[in-house]
Amino acid sequence: MAKFKRARIKDLCPTQLTVGMIEVEVKRKHLTGLSPKKQELFLEAHPMPVVIGPEGKLYITDHHHLARAALEAKIDYACFSVEADFSARRPDKFWHDMDKKFWVHPLDQHGIRHRYHHIPASLDKLVDDVYRSLAGFVRDAGGFQKTNVAFVEFIWADYFRRNIAIEDVKADFMAAVRHAKRLARSPRAKRIPGYKR
Repeated sequence: MAKFKRARIKDLCPTQLTVGMIEVEVKRKHLTGLSPKKQELFLEAHPMPVVIGPEGKLYITDHHHLARAALEAKIDYACFSVEADFSARRPDKFWHDMDKKFWVHPLDQHGIRHRYHHIPASLDKLVDDVYRSLAGFVRDAGGFQKTNVAFVEFIWADYFRRNIAIEDVKADFMAAVRHAKRLARSPRAKRIPGYKR
């Protein structure tokens, strides 16, 4: 634990507008099924990368689903590792530099980009994007590979958003996962990072 720092989960700031709440709920159930000691060990094994921003705020650049799940599970603290210290930057310069590093994703649940001030100040204000959950389930089912490309699950979510009707996703989520897994293997998806033949 020495190499990681600890922060209150409610003090962590998101760098995106949405999460997939179905995926969050799966993670929340996992966390609540663990003893407090095992929760601590699990979060230690999955430190949240942060950038220190203006006023010393901690902006997480990954693991938003885990962070929201831990918040929902009423866990107080998480481990984090510092990717960069941008605390001396003005807010506009901070967000510009975050974007250059691919550490911010200001797209909403419809795939529409917004200005940075629309990013919520706290994890509990993240909005549900069911297609992001769909992408997470397809990835876990072997539909595509996790890569180091920033926000790759959102790229897949947008692909599924264009190809599966929202009514179908909401009516039978697991059927939509099966359909999306087939779409993930389609030649139409071959340019998306993580594509598997």
